[in-house]
Amino acid sequence: MSAVPAPVSRTVGVALILIGIGATFVSMGIGLDQYGRWGARYFPLGGSLALLILGVAELWSAKPSPKTDRQHLPAIGALLLLSVVYIWAISAFGYLLSTALAAPLALYIFGVRNLIGLCAAAVLCPAIYHSIFFVVLGVFPPLGAWFDLLDVIGGY
Repeated sequence: MSAVPAPVSRTVGVALILIGIGATFVSMGIGLDQYGRWGARYFPLGGSLALLILGVAELWSAKPSPKTDRQHLPAIGALLLLSVVYIWAISAFGYLLSTALAAPLALYIFGVRNLIGLCAAAVLCPAIYHSIFFVVLGVFPPLGAWFDLLDVIGGY
């Protein structure tokens, strides 16, 4: 088993730094809430800065690593596709319905095959995340352009 040369590690570090910078820039474009606070900007900005820090750490270490195992690439691709569709679905159908569909699919990609667990995730994940972000933290939920479950159940 041969080691991957150091430039690959440097490439990953540079890629993480560039993604972190781009995501930080985009996160700063998220509007303030109705009271002029950062609100919805906190979590994307934190994740963006974490990517930036991880990129610097990867670039700093830049040591050869073992050969990459590629057996998980299909799951990674599926998760990437799911994330893109999830973001689109939030804009079309709102947060609750999109999360109810995406949560069990993400768990399925990660290997959860228990039907009861997947059904529970479809109900519990949107409820718990809604409670944390929109009730406790006071972030305004993204509403769907075509349909939004919050209109039906009398939410925001």
